[in-house]
Amino acid sequence: MLLFLLYIIGLVYFMFFAEEYGRMPGERTYSYNLVLFQEIKRFIKYRDVLGPMAVLTNLVGNVVGFMPFGFILPIIHRGSRQFLWITLLTFQLSLLIEVTQLIFKVGSFDVDDLLLNTIGGMLGYLVFWICNKIRRKYIG
Repeated sequence: MLLFLLYIIGLVYFMFFAEEYGRMPGERTYSYNLVLFQEIKRFIKYRDVLGPMAVLTNLVGNVVGFMPFGFILPIIHRGSRQFLWITLLTFQLSLLIEVTQLIFKVGSFDVDDLLLNTIGGMLGYLVFWICNKIRRKYIG
């Protein structure tokens, strides 16, 4: 439970307070993208201009950042050991973060982030499911 709480605190810090990712207080404007795959295509198309770190941070970071959610939640709450349930909860957490970013003008609301974050939660659950199958096979 403590590990999950630390993960959520770290996620909130990264999403809202990490100044090195362009979230400076003086630059607060409403920023949003409602076109699916628009930002993903932009990051891939301009990867040479943006640099590999920006591409990795946006595309891979959004997936990897939500994998612990999909992995840890079924461990601490037995009732959430269904793929669809984890997918919905991951989407809801991501939507909450994106809407909060929009309301407080910190970062931007991006449907691509919703997709990538949800995929991350789903992959985290897949890792949990595989580990659980192996555990059951050898431990019982």
